[in-house]
Amino acid sequence: MAVSYQDYYEILGVPRDASAKDIKAAYRQLARKWHPDLHTGKKKAEAEEKLKRINEAYEVLKDSEKRAKYDQLGKNWQQTGPGFSSYGDGVQFYQSDSINPEDLGGFSDFFNSIFGGQARGHSSPFTDYARPGQDVETNLELSLEELFRGGSKSIRLSSRQICPECQGQGTQGHSFCSRCGGTGSLPDEKTLDVKIPVGVHEGSTIRLKGQGGLGLGGGRPGDLYLKVVLLPHPKFKVKGHDLEAKITLRPEQAVLGDKVIVPTMDGSVTVTIPPDSRHGSRLRLKDKGLPLKKSGRGHQYVVIEIDIPRDLTEEETALYRKLKEARESRDK
Repeated sequence: MAVSYQDYYEILGVPRDASAKDIKAAYRQLARKWHPDLHTGKKKAEAEEKLKRINEAYEVLKDSEKRAKYDQLGKNWQQTGPGFSSYGDGVQFYQSDSINPEDLGGFSDFFNSIFGGQARGHSSPFTDYARPGQDVETNLELSLEELFRGGSKSIRLSSRQICPECQGQGTQGHSFCSRCGGTGSLPDEKTLDVKIPVGVHEGSTIRLKGQGGLGLGGGRPGDLYLKVVLLPHPKFKVKGHDLEAKITLRPEQAVLGDKVIVPTMDGSVTVTIPPDSRHGSRLRLKDKGLPLKKSGRGHQYVVIEIDIPRDLTEEETALYRKLKEARESRDK
């Protein structure tokens, strides 16, 4: 079957007289750019194909014997048999009616036709350089009770693990690892127990060292940053470390004062409403808010709302009527 000529210099983007240092530098740059873990969807498949070509080109050009044999083929294309023709500037290619793309797990037919499928000292783009893993950020949703109590919370995250077949090398023998496709890692889900520090609040960030993206080539893993997102609460509003709760008073309670039950994070407490309280007034309950980072707690504020009951009796309505008449008489 006809095979297609591979221009390894063009694949790595280096001139034909490039030094070994330049070839290695170009390879590392391209391997980083096209690492499949940095791409998703269709781009991931494209990256895997490009990385296969990049790896094959580097396998040949980094090895002085393979490179010399490959260059000799280019210089003596007329003596290699039928099918080869000039492509200009000394570059050769093999005319092919069709190209069968290989699986990620091996080298191209062109490589095998020259070197017999042997890849002594095969290099993997995932082990030829060390690169730290990417830091990852995600939200950590907490209820007000979880935020108040602290302690720990179990969360489940999608992540990646080192491939057990190739131990993260991306290769097996002389070819790419068939299980991970040469990436050195596999998708995974993990459960983490996250400690909720005292004093954490909405927008705080909790760092989990080494729980981020996998490192490449033996590089350290990245960190996981959890941004605290507080879930809505039916009774309280949260403002920093302070809490706010509303209570509804009847008109006579606001005018004459009263004692009412108010919810707090420690349980219900009795609060004295002073006479002549206005709608929107705020009463402070000291140290009834959320824990502070070092010591102490914020405060809780009780916001007064005034409303008329829906189930007034005739007697109560008559009293409101008398109150209205007394007000109108006074204002005359």
